[in-house]
Amino acid sequence: MNVITKTVELPDGRTISIETGKLAKQADGAVMLRMNNTVLLATVCAAKDAVPGTDFMPLQVEYREKYSAAGRFPGGFTKREGKANDDEILTCRLVDRALRPLFPSNYHAEVYVNVILFSADGVDMPDALAGFAASAALAASDIPFEGPISEVRVARINGEFVINPTFEQLKQADMDLMVGATEENIMMVEGEMKEVQESDLLAALKAAHEAIKPMCRLQKELSKELGTDVKREYCHEVNDEELREQVKNECYQPAYDVTKQGLEKHARAEAFEQIREDFKVRYAEAHVDMTPEELEEKNALVDRYYHDVERDAMRRCVLDEGIRLDGRKTTDIRPIWCEAGPLPMPHGSALFTRGETQSLATTTLGTKLDEKLVDDVLDKSYMRFLLHYNFPPFSTGEAKAQRGVGRREIGHGHLAWRGLKGQIPEDYPYTIRVVSDILESNGSSSMATVCAGCLSLMDAGVPLKSPVSGIAMGLIKNPGEDKYAVLSDILGDEDHLGDMDFKTTGTPKGLTATQMDIKCDGLSYEILEKALMQAKAGREHILGEMLKTLSAPRPELKPHVPRIEQIIIPKEYIGAVIGPGGKIIQGMQEETGAVITIDEEDGVGKVQVSASNKESIEAALAKIRAIVAIPEVGEVYEGEVRSIMPYGAFVEFMPGKDGLLHISEIDWKRLETVEEAGLKEGDKIQVKLIDIDEKTGKFKLSRRALLEKPEGYVERERRERRPRPERGERGERRERRDGDRGERRPHHEEE
Repeated sequence: MNVITKTVELPDGRTISIETGKLAKQADGAVMLRMNNTVLLATVCAAKDAVPGTDFMPLQVEYREKYSAAGRFPGGFTKREGKANDDEILTCRLVDRALRPLFPSNYHAEVYVNVILFSADGVDMPDALAGFAASAALAASDIPFEGPISEVRVARINGEFVINPTFEQLKQADMDLMVGATEENIMMVEGEMKEVQESDLLAALKAAHEAIKPMCRLQKELSKELGTDVKREYCHEVNDEELREQVKNECYQPAYDVTKQGLEKHARAEAFEQIREDFKVRYAEAHVDMTPEELEEKNALVDRYYHDVERDAMRRCVLDEGIRLDGRKTTDIRPIWCEAGPLPMPHGSALFTRGETQSLATTTLGTKLDEKLVDDVLDKSYMRFLLHYNFPPFSTGEAKAQRGVGRREIGHGHLAWRGLKGQIPEDYPYTIRVVSDILESNGSSSMATVCAGCLSLMDAGVPLKSPVSGIAMGLIKNPGEDKYAVLSDILGDEDHLGDMDFKTTGTPKGLTATQMDIKCDGLSYEILEKALMQAKAGREHILGEMLKTLSAPRPELKPHVPRIEQIIIPKEYIGAVIGPGGKIIQGMQEETGAVITIDEEDGVGKVQVSASNKESIEAALAKIRAIVAIPEVGEVYEGEVRSIMPYGAFVEFMPGKDGLLHISEIDWKRLETVEEAGLKEGDKIQVKLIDIDEKTGKFKLSRRALLEKPEGYVERERRERRPRPERGERGERRERRDGDRGERRPHHEEE
């Protein structure tokens, strides 16, 4: 085995090693990455040839975490890992977005990247290492790739930037960003922040890029040592340069003219398509000698070349005349209209429309029982704020069936969730679910989700710390040109044909989340700063339009929203509230109709009581307070007779607390039996707590203390009990012989 190991050092002195030549040697490239006790295996395999007719990059990235990595069993009946969970899918997307732009544009073979977590101690975060491992596997292969890249997580903790923080460190951070980059350029950014400034984000990107550069250099060294710096030869495209030139000459100006007309989405698409189809007709008429098969091949080339013409026409129109596809200037935001509470029964709802993008968001408020259980390899917790994003085909006018939730929907929903979650108060008792259904789409439906979701939460009466808005930015910059254009509120075509998709969400105080994908080289920090400041102005404009519809969260919840009250009880009373086998808490829920949950947090018990009406909540709270209350001598209680004994009755005077009502304390008159007083099990009576035994803690109750004393009543004198003599004063016991106790003597004989 030719095992090669390379090591790189992080700014704080921790090291990451990559090793190849030992595992998965039949893959095109395989690397084992290790950081302390965290170990990942990354492999890459590529098909030798492209599938005929493929004109895109068929890249598939998979990231999986093995439960055995943390010494755990998977849940469920099968006790086996299943389909990828949301966190694994999000990590796949982070790696994919950094790798995809760096494959040659004419390379169309299927490429599969697999990253597997085999060991983790719960200290270091493995998702931050997946991009580095994947790129190193590509560097160890001969698959054409214009990298390498690496990814790191950068967090700001107490004002200092930390690269690849631990789980514990991240809890203290006010910035959490994943950054992917080559040695020269940043390619991908995604993360969340606690209302930071644009300058803080730029500083974080610079810190991350400096940490990535040595990782890229290490991969280049590895590639040279393995001899994989010379990549495999391929030919996935057959071109006709004469036809390419003809398409450009005949179609560029008509496409440019359509670009300047400012048509709406479908009309513009039809106009562009007509230019292409007209060219095909003219070409077929000029080449009648071609067979149908030959003409079909040429038409496929025309489609590809015309796409480039359309792209160039749009970009030149923006750069040279400042005119965008829909006629706007570079800084213009499309018309916005909003509606709060369009739906009567959801707890909150809102409609947000920006140009041809529309989101209908609903908010549902639930109890602690509605929290989502997260049971991942390294994360076992509960989520109390959920956001789900749906993108049905009809939103773009497509005639196709709606399938399950895809990776794109999970990613877009997660970005919106990150943008909003920090504005929900930490002590808010409700579990919240926001659902965004995209009804129309032409550019940045994820940012429409942020805006609609914010209005929906406000309509539901959720007391957000600050309102949140979002915007998507674009960039046009041709290689070798100094001229560039930053575009506000981009269309779908501008995203597809441009060089950058840059989304930011924020409050009036600062940024809360960001996502960036850069598809061009040489993007300077000056351009990034301009894009951020232009995005800030756009966000503020959008937020202003939102607040015209609903300026603040509604002061009251809707009538059909379940009400929740929360109280704190001492830790030692948690068991008393729950009762043996849950008997007490279940009984309270049955009697009051309320839902009661209790958790131990920070050394106390946090009790939540929810119900659809105030009376049920107050009844349940009264019972809980009675349980945790400390019985006081002299207090009068309403009790229930639990059992009758010859010497008295046991009365439950507080939930879970029984006391003895002695027969002598039932009435002023002398009773021979308890039944004479008319008491029976289940009776409700008032009693007074007259004593608590210091040794046993038993409670002594009285009913007669609450009754009027009869005239002439004379308390019987209690006879004093003689003290029992000590054993030594009783004389010695007679010894027993052979088990015979002998004849029992009368007592007077012993005296």
